[in-house]
Amino acid sequence: MDDSGLSKDEIEASRRLFAAEWRFVAGAGSVQSLPPPAGVEIALAGRSNAGKSSLLNALTNRRALARVSKTPGRTREINFFTGDGLTIADLPGYGFASAPRGKIHRWTGLVRDYLGGRPNLARVFVLIDSRHGLKPQDREVLGSLDRAAVSYAIVLTKIDAIKAQTETRVAETKAAIGRRPAAFPTVFAVSSFEGGGIAELRGAIARLLAERGAGT
Repeated sequence: MDDSGLSKDEIEASRRLFAAEWRFVAGAGSVQSLPPPAGVEIALAGRSNAGKSSLLNALTNRRALARVSKTPGRTREINFFTGDGLTIADLPGYGFASAPRGKIHRWTGLVRDYLGGRPNLARVFVLIDSRHGLKPQDREVLGSLDRAAVSYAIVLTKIDAIKAQTETRVAETKAAIGRRPAAFPTVFAVSSFEGGGIAELRGAIARLLAERGAGT
């Protein structure tokens, strides 16, 4: 084991998983256009500009697998990317109040239906901007996942911006999710810009893939 709690085999498995070829599969704007479930799937969720696309690029060590934009609400569909036995779904960001109300309603309905009816969805990774911590709308989303019994884990992003406050933010977040029934107990702290915490998150995803694969 190393300091991350991962064995050498798990570290190597995570390296191979994310070093594999990754490609964009489809963008789904409706339940009808969702690609057929295949293999193990995880999803990235979070407020607009929480860093979902940047994290996806950092995990896969690709500069532009997912398009990164500073404009909130750029991701308007569920975008699917696939690698070696794993599919990652990049969900539309929530909390973008400037979008037309009808569009927000469609995005919300699509994500709700996806989360509630995707049989191969192993876990949702909910990204929280570490500079701000959990906001009321984040808590609403976590509550929805709890009620739907959808397993989720918190990923604190942009920790390069808070440096010495990282441990405090992680502790606050752990305390906030401690009694939530669907929450995974580990809180991941990452920097897509500097690479901090990326190896640990890769390892956790590879472990999840191995566990789900062993159960099929």
